[in-house]
Amino acid sequence: MSPDRRDFRLSLLVGAFGLTLLALAGPSVSFHRPSFDTLAVVDITGSMNTRDYLDGGRPVSRLEHIKSTLRDLVGGLPCGSRVALGVFSERRSFLLFEPLEVCDDYAPLAGAIEALDWRMAWEGDSRISSGLFRAIGDARELGVNLMFFTDGQEAPPLPISGSPPFEGRIGGVRGLIVGVGGYELSPIPKFDDNGREIGFYGAEDVPHENHFGLPPPGAEEREGYNARNAPFGAAVAVGLEHLSSVREPYLLSLSERTGLSYAHLTDAHRLLGAFKAAAAPQYRSFPQSLRPALGGAAAALLIGLYILLPAFESLERKRRAGSTRTQRR
Repeated sequence: MSPDRRDFRLSLLVGAFGLTLLALAGPSVSFHRPSFDTLAVVDITGSMNTRDYLDGGRPVSRLEHIKSTLRDLVGGLPCGSRVALGVFSERRSFLLFEPLEVCDDYAPLAGAIEALDWRMAWEGDSRISSGLFRAIGDARELGVNLMFFTDGQEAPPLPISGSPPFEGRIGGVRGLIVGVGGYELSPIPKFDDNGREIGFYGAEDVPHENHFGLPPPGAEEREGYNARNAPFGAAVAVGLEHLSSVREPYLLSLSERTGLSYAHLTDAHRLLGAFKAAAAPQYRSFPQSLRPALGGAAAALLIGLYILLPAFESLERKRRAGSTRTQRR
């Protein structure tokens, strides 16, 4: 073997040894990348039991579709992101736990999402705007973005004066109002006191008009109207409040009033894209170990030393032997 070849082999061996020592030292570099902190608040009121989504061809409720989509969305967030979870019922949101890191704590996050149930609701009313405004306040206190999942169906219906005013700063919290449900009216499942499904709500089961505040225009023409004793008339109002669909125009109006963006819930991929476009990212420093790169480089040098170089030398010897036989002939 020529001295040049021996020097080259020695250089490969020394290089592999040096890279191995560096890898054992565990050096790292830091870099900044975006992450997203958010509070996800899920509407668990009765209309969220409406089955107008499909999962593998099987009808599933809005709440079940939220749960599967939210688990996938959390899994798609970059490491370093943090997620808190809350539920909405009656007129307020309730924080279940403060933000957890999505990679280290994915298992408890996914388990908590899976455990969401309509039976957790503490009241039957669904005052969407009040709950949304409360959730915005919670997100502001935590210093995070907001995702508020709801079909937008107020129960009882809003009075003629509309929803209460938003007293926060428009755009003070970034994030999404996520409209849940189909665009066609669907029946709402009805359950007994033991949680067993017993059919669907009928027109006689729910209020179709809010009698709080002033009566609507034209109330004086209703049967039994009395300005003092029956300002809404004597007849019971009947409408379509026993059926449900996503109330998108109403949710869009809430979006404009609060500064939150709006997205209709379809799948996790589209929702994640809409959320990243609407949310405020946090840029954090993440250490990245150089051990894998250094170890890989050392392995590459050893492969060159013990596999590639001997194979090259073997081919070179065969070539020289063939050339010698040719000259002898």
